[in-house]
Amino acid sequence: MSLKNQAWAEWILYMLKGIESTALWTIAKIDAIRRLQQHTIEYVKNIKPQIYSYELINLLFELPYTRITNLQQRGIAGRQTASKYLKELCTIGVLKEMQFGRDKLFLHYKLLDILIHNTNDFNAYPHS
Repeated sequence: MSLKNQAWAEWILYMLKGIESTALWTIAKIDAIRRLQQHTIEYVKNIKPQIYSYELINLLFELPYTRITNLQQRGIAGRQTASKYLKELCTIGVLKEMQFGRDKLFLHYKLLDILIHNTNDFNAYPHS
């Protein structure tokens, strides 16, 4: 094998290691999100079972920032009930309410932290 071919082999190995590293990081990110989702399900079921629904928790993980209208559009609840659910999720520390102009957004800040920051350690985030 010539020197030219060896350089290609090293380059291919370098690229494969980069792909492997990225894949492992992504798997860890997905695992952190899944663990947060499972924790959120269990937490809401235990603390506020009257507002728990699979659809509600699923929506919070589809949309890390949620509006009352999102719950209405999904058929989860009417306007007043949706507002109540989101405010109760704020009260127990799952969401944070923020005002943006006329709109209120309910942020799933722990999920946003996982998505934004360069860490996949679910335990790095405070749990409710």
